[in-house]
Amino acid sequence: MLAANEIQSSLSGAWRLMMGKADGLRLLDLSADGFWNSFFAMIVALPALLVSWTSFAADLYPGADLYGERIALIPRIAVIDFCAWVLPLVGLAIAAKPIGIRPRFVHYVVASNWASAIVAWMMMPPAMLRLIFPAAGDAASLVSVALLLLSLVFTWRLTNATLNRGPGPATAVFAGMLMASLVVIYALQTALGVTPPLEAPV
Repeated sequence: MLAANEIQSSLSGAWRLMMGKADGLRLLDLSADGFWNSFFAMIVALPALLVSWTSFAADLYPGADLYGERIALIPRIAVIDFCAWVLPLVGLAIAAKPIGIRPRFVHYVVASNWASAIVAWMMMPPAMLRLIFPAAGDAASLVSVALLLLSLVFTWRLTNATLNRGPGPATAVFAGMLMASLVVIYALQTALGVTPPLEAPV
């Protein structure tokens, strides 16, 4: 369990990196313990993720009589999200030496983990809006798209500042991690049946 000041420092460091400021690394614990502790960001992100999972399940099963189906879907959505968080990092660990970023791999993982927690909280408001005010679904979707695009810009900035190899390599790593996450999400959604029902009741 990390102390509150350690969590605050890590989130502050990740946020500065998301703003493109490389000095954010000074606020991160880049030791071996700091590497593993950075996965505590999943716990920090959990409340926001739970709202998003619940909203997504409600979108897939919008009928008032489908409460049980929505509840049963949430654990599968959680598995997908956490696999999409971790598996691309495993792939990057394998590729780090061949693509020349091994000296910065720990930096990237620590920064990326804490940044993912920030992004999860960024994406929570529109998900909550859809849950509380279903009629505002279209507006919430627009906000979600805008925040998603903004988070991609922030993530690229973090990647560039963390790797310190220039925009080219940063863009390659950013694109590779994004594609890996999308592949994991698509594959697991198909495998776990997290898809819209053929005839979702209204």
